[in-house]
Amino acid sequence: MPDLAALARALAAVPGLASLRKADLELLPTKGIAHDHVRLAGRGLIARLPRPGQLAIPPERYIPYQEASFRRAGPSGHTPRLVAAIAPSPALPSGALVIQEIAGRAPRIPAELALIAECLARIHGLPVPPPDRRAPLADHADAVAGTLAVIERQVLSLDPAGVAGAARAAIEDELAWARGFARASAGAEQPVALVASDTHPGNYLVDGSGRAILVDVEKMLYGSPAIDLAHATLYTSTTWDIDTGVALDPADVAGFYRDYLARIDPALARRLGPWLAPMRRLTWLRTTTWACRFKAEILGRGAAGDPGSPYVRHVSARIADFLDPATIARIRHEWLDDATPQPG
Repeated sequence: MPDLAALARALAAVPGLASLRKADLELLPTKGIAHDHVRLAGRGLIARLPRPGQLAIPPERYIPYQEASFRRAGPSGHTPRLVAAIAPSPALPSGALVIQEIAGRAPRIPAELALIAECLARIHGLPVPPPDRRAPLADHADAVAGTLAVIERQVLSLDPAGVAGAARAAIEDELAWARGFARASAGAEQPVALVASDTHPGNYLVDGSGRAILVDVEKMLYGSPAIDLAHATLYTSTTWDIDTGVALDPADVAGFYRDYLARIDPALARRLGPWLAPMRRLTWLRTTTWACRFKAEILGRGAAGDPGSPYVRHVSARIADFLDPATIARIRHEWLDDATPQPG
C-alpha cells in the first residue's frame, strides 16, 4: 500500500500541482504486477509508483529509465504524455512518474489487433539515435544476443521454480536452439528500432479517437521490432491479462503480422521478414523463462500481493498454465511442425 501522504507532498513540488492534497489522490484497483497507480482527481493525471521488491534495477536507476522510455516513445502519439519524474527519497523510496491519464477501454481481441499493429508501427518508426546516444535505454544492437542474455539470466530460476520433467526438457531444448541460433546469426544485420518489449494486449487502452495507446512504457529499449510483434500475439501474452485474455487462432496471428508489415516502409518490411519466425520463437523462450523467475522470486515469496485476491489468483493460474508441459508442447508445435504457417 503506497504512502499517499508522502506521495501528495512529493507531487506538490511538481509545477502546477502545488495545491494537491492527499484527499485528491485515489488509489486505483490492482492492474499489473510492477506498479501501483494513483489518480490525481480532476487533473487528468496518474502517478505510477514502482512496487518495492519488483524492480530488476535500483530505484535510482529505474526512475530515469522509465522517464527516458516515456520521453523517447512520446513522439509516436501512441503513449501517455510524461509530466514529471519524482526521484526516490526516504519518504518515497521507489520514486514515481506522473503521466497523462488515458481515458479508454481495453482493446477487443482479436477484432482490434489492427489498432495494436498501428501503435507498434508508429513507435518502431521513430528515429533511432546513434549508439552513443541510446543510453540509458538498453541497446540490443544484436537483438538475438541481447535477448539471449536476458534468457540466460532467467533460466537460472528453473530449479527454484521447481520446473522439471517434460517442461524442463522442452525449455532446455529451446535454450539449446537459441544458443545455436545466436552463434549462427552473429554479425547478421537486423533492423533495429525503439521497441517496447512488453506489448501484450493488456498493456493498451483504446482512447476516444480509436487509437490504441500503449500505457506500460517503462521497458523501452533499442532492439528488434519482431520481438514486439511476437509478444503481442503469443499465447503467453494474449492470455495474460484479465480484461483481454484470449487464445488467438493462427489466422488472427498471421493477419496481425500482415497488417503491421503493410503499415511500415516496404524496404523495412522485406529486411524484417526473415527474422519474424526465429524472433517469435526466441521471444516465447524469454517469456517462459520470465515465468520461471516470477514463480520463484515473486510468487514464491508472496511479493505479488494477497494470495487470495482475484488478481494474484489469476496471475498464479497463468504462470502454472505457461509452465504446463501440454501448453508448452502446443505452443512449440508452431515452429516444430513444418506444416504450420509462419508469421509474415
